[in-house]
Amino acid sequence: MSPIVGRRRGGAALLTVLILVSGCSRREKEPTKEAPDPKTSGVVTLSAAQIQHGGVRWASVAQTEMTPTVELPAQLVPNEDRTVRLSASAQARIAEVRVRVGDRVARGQTLVVLHSPQAAAAATDVTKASAEVEARRAAYVYAKTARERSERLLAAKAAAIQDLQRSHADEELAKSALEQAQAELARARAAVTQMGVGSAGTIILRSPISGIVLARDAVVGAVTELGANLMTVTDPTSLWLEVSVSDRIGSALRPGQTLQFSVPAYPGELFGGRLQAVGAALDSQTRTLPVRAAVPNVAGKLRPAMFATVLLGTGESIRAIDVPDSAVVLVDEKPVVFVSRPLADGGATFELRRVEIGIKRGGRTLVSSGVAPGETIVTDGVFAIKSQLERSKLAVEG
Repeated sequence: MSPIVGRRRGGAALLTVLILVSGCSRREKEPTKEAPDPKTSGVVTLSAAQIQHGGVRWASVAQTEMTPTVELPAQLVPNEDRTVRLSASAQARIAEVRVRVGDRVARGQTLVVLHSPQAAAAATDVTKASAEVEARRAAYVYAKTARERSERLLAAKAAAIQDLQRSHADEELAKSALEQAQAELARARAAVTQMGVGSAGTIILRSPISGIVLARDAVVGAVTELGANLMTVTDPTSLWLEVSVSDRIGSALRPGQTLQFSVPAYPGELFGGRLQAVGAALDSQTRTLPVRAAVPNVAGKLRPAMFATVLLGTGESIRAIDVPDSAVVLVDEKPVVFVSRPLADGGATFELRRVEIGIKRGGRTLVSSGVAPGETIVTDGVFAIKSQLERSKLAVEG
């Protein structure tokens, strides 16, 4: 190879290296442009049209006076003072069952008809006692008439004094026998009434109150024993609320005190009750006190066996921020609200704000931190903003 060719090749290689180094230097000096990450910023901007379409509304928050409360699980049960359990008054065979569970019944309505030898015997006793009363009454009337005749004959000096005395004795004996027969008839009739015996010698179970059938254990054709429960009827216009509380909370409760509770069937609606009794001893296993409250239920919204959440006050009133339940949503499994800042063109920016929440009641949620009085938060259309936030995240991650 000639010296000239070698020098040319070396120069070309040196030029190539310089060009590459220069290019790398320029690339290193160019700044990298990164798109904003909504995951960290948590800010979403919506136009006026998007706000209207999503039904987005906002309002400023303010402090209100609230009483610190504790939420406790509870259950609604039938009011035992307005519940009856009907049982068989004798061994009998069930002939008819005229109601089903959930049926409304009136006072005096026939629920179950039973056939019983004892009922038939009781009805026969009434018939016999009635006949005996009639016979004794006739004997008494005869004795009384005889005594009156003896008195007239003695006055006419046509009878002896002994005849009058004997007629008096006969009348007294007849009167005593009549009274005894009447007492036996009353006993027989009372037995028939207590057994619920009908005219045909059957046992008829009638509802002593107006209400609904809560339980039915009677089956047609089955033989039931004395005292076996066949039907349960309760008056649903009044229920009991049962809740277990700690001894610390229970010590502050008094009969007559009012309380509030909610049920899952009617979210956001509060119901009231009045304390009737606070347990005198702790449960040995749960170490809690049983508490019972009477709950009026004239509207019929509540039902026995419903689960409830009781709100009990635990101290003096405090000032705190509460927001509508609709304002709080979960983002990454944490509660947040969106603070709004309106724009001049009718749109708005919404900033995601983590919050600490407390109790919920009456459609309101207590916020202990995260927002300040006077700030404006979204109260309606929160999910439209959350959806826009999620789409922004997906666009950046894609």
